[in-house]
Amino acid sequence: MYPIYPYYSKKQKLETQLIAFPPQTQEQQPGLEYLMDPRPISENENYLGSGKLLNKVAIITGGDSGIGKAVALAFAKEGANIVIVYLNEHKDAQATKERVEQIGQKCLTISTDLREEKASEKVVSKAMESFGNIDILVNNHAIQFVQKSILDITAKQLENTFHTNLFSFFHLTKAVLPHLKKGSSIINTASITAYEGHPELIDYSATKGAIVTFTRSLALSLVDKQIRVNATAPGPIWTPLIPATLSKEDVATYGVNTPMKRAGQPFELAPAYVYLASDDSGYVTGQVLHINGGSFISS
Repeated sequence: MYPIYPYYSKKQKLETQLIAFPPQTQEQQPGLEYLMDPRPISENENYLGSGKLLNKVAIITGGDSGIGKAVALAFAKEGANIVIVYLNEHKDAQATKERVEQIGQKCLTISTDLREEKASEKVVSKAMESFGNIDILVNNHAIQFVQKSILDITAKQLENTFHTNLFSFFHLTKAVLPHLKKGSSIINTASITAYEGHPELIDYSATKGAIVTFTRSLALSLVDKQIRVNATAPGPIWTPLIPATLSKEDVATYGVNTPMKRAGQPFELAPAYVYLASDDSGYVTGQVLHINGGSFISS
């Protein structure tokens, strides 16, 4: 059984407060999973693969932890070999690699900065050298900076957010595309903020909205090649990005404003990515799956 969040605790004033996670912060993005308390739940141990991705190769950015890690493990259980692309979270990446190999699949880890266009070319070159083919691309990495006002968002922050969250998706997609074939799948991670907005994540939300439009336009562009392009729009999910970007107070109540009154765990998103990567979604392209704890929004 998996623990169910949030926890309930009482303040000293005997007022009942809904607590999602112990207050905590980290000093830099995108955050380290092994420092989190509790650690995100990345694997459903009861999930049994059925060969839906047998012999396929998947590139997963941000695959060292959080949603990317959960996707890597689920894909491995479905028979895929994995390429994990990450920035500098070496310990998390190694742990994910070891678990993929325990499952019985091969795993290549690549540490690089995807803000640079040449980094994408390097990723694809190494993936092809190791496996000879690429069938699935999961663009999943992101950063965010909480700011009270648009007046606090510097040009440097704006450029960094767009280079990381959006431009890198373009670069990696362009590098991978010549190697994709009929039946291949591209999956982008957007966010609920693309639809609801967020007063303190204006630039982040803008990148996520752009990812939705990028997904839909790219899907139309590639439909004749029978390459499908879809996305997910997660709600609040417990990943290293949360303690690395939010205050202790916000971490302590993270996710409690959803109808389910808790944040999601990464493993709860993984089956959606399996669906979008596999032939099960053969008639699905240009779509966004909303996994958000019951928040009803228009797609």
